[in-house]
Amino acid sequence: MTTGALPRRPLRDRVSDRRVFLAVLVVALGALMSLLSPYFLEVGNLLAMTQYGAVIGLLALGVSLVILGGRGGIDLSVGSALSLSGIVMGLLAQNLGLSPWLAALVTVAFGALLGSVNGFMVARLGLPPLIVTLSTLFLYGALAQVLTDGGQLGGFNREGFAALGQSAILGVPAQVLLVLAPAFAVAIWAQNRTAFGRRLHQIGTSDRAAALVGIDVNQLRFRLYCLSGALAALGAVVTNAWLLTARPSAGLGMELQAITIAVLGGIHIFGGRGHLSGVLLALAVVVVLSWGLQLAQVGNSVQTGILGLVLVGAALLNNLLSRRAPG
Repeated sequence: MTTGALPRRPLRDRVSDRRVFLAVLVVALGALMSLLSPYFLEVGNLLAMTQYGAVIGLLALGVSLVILGGRGGIDLSVGSALSLSGIVMGLLAQNLGLSPWLAALVTVAFGALLGSVNGFMVARLGLPPLIVTLSTLFLYGALAQVLTDGGQLGGFNREGFAALGQSAILGVPAQVLLVLAPAFAVAIWAQNRTAFGRRLHQIGTSDRAAALVGIDVNQLRFRLYCLSGALAALGAVVTNAWLLTARPSAGLGMELQAITIAVLGGIHIFGGRGHLSGVLLALAVVVVLSWGLQLAQVGNSVQTGILGLVLVGAALLNNLLSRRAPG
């Protein structure tokens, strides 16, 4: 019996891989958007596009991990968690005078705390994830508005903090190289090479089977929601460094985009299957589509409708591929 390297997949399986399809789709959409807008391929526009993608990508990563954990896992609160975390960071930096860098660290911990509220109610109390995270979506969003009375906060343009959101390294925005890329690199490595990744897929496939091999299902699922909250807060840090203001509506509507990216990237809606590398490619698809439509001066309502169609199409594609999957 041969051990070591995994057996190669047949050529047909590799060609039909969701990630190959997404890579081709990115190129096709890029060509289409360059026809719709002559400004699309300008260097400045491409850099601004990746700045936007860094924020939504962090939310999509957190949502993907929660969905992979199975049992109907979903996190609808990521956009509101981003908004509230950004406001808390603004209060720390502006009202209390904390260093923006220290405020950023506290904010990520605060985001994990917000995620733990979801995790406790879902994993410990057994409440439906859809209802729990829909409730915290409204709760966190309302708190962000109440804490600022609908206004904005600052205090970030000092100690070089703006460089995180407004500078570039070798032409690539700093938040992409220093935040988004490392976050996905660590997550992809953990999914494919660590016990955490194996356990994640096991609980996503079957709670009972995972429990039989000694996995604390509820504890792991609780941690997934904490991770999602922390990543949403990290998105708030990046947003504050980019815009230099904390806004109570900063994450409004981002949950739809994050879920779209997760499902389009091949994360099975019932958990247990999917690749985070596919989510990264799906992020490129959604960012190219959204940014290109914006440059083409397509209205926000139409953009939202198109994004909804992409989500439905992704769900249908997932369903089709799961039926064709062996066994």
